[in-house]
Amino acid sequence: MKRKTIVDIIAYLFILLFIYASVNKLMDYEKFSTELGKSPLLTAFANQVAWAIPAVELVLVVLLTVPRWMLIGFYAAFSLMTMFTAYIIAILKFSDFIPCSCGGVLQAMSWNQHLVFNIFFILLGFIGILLYERKDYKAEGAAHKRA
Repeated sequence: MKRKTIVDIIAYLFILLFIYASVNKLMDYEKFSTELGKSPLLTAFANQVAWAIPAVELVLVVLLTVPRWMLIGFYAAFSLMTMFTAYIIAILKFSDFIPCSCGGVLQAMSWNQHLVFNIFFILLGFIGILLYERKDYKAEGAAHKRA
């Protein structure tokens, strides 16, 4: 399989994940915000975080959609998934109460399954960064400019 095809598939997987996650959070904003407020690490910032996370996820969708910004999108997606994973690990290690602010399919996962899921996406982000080659997307970006 061509390198560009693999990179595109990884980008599409992140796009699907972030659209699904952000829309789910925004559609059930009250629940998402309430659950964040129960987090021992985020209580003081729950309202800001409840808007910031879906906003960041949607910005990442844009970055991963625009060829010129895709590499930045991969770095940002990798970083965001790493932060989400670090948060889960911190909550599991240091908190007696584990709030779940995830929605939809992700809510049905155990915390261990969620960690595996996140680590899988961290690896995808890392692979996307390694395989991305600017030259593969320069021609695509130039074609968009001409259109």
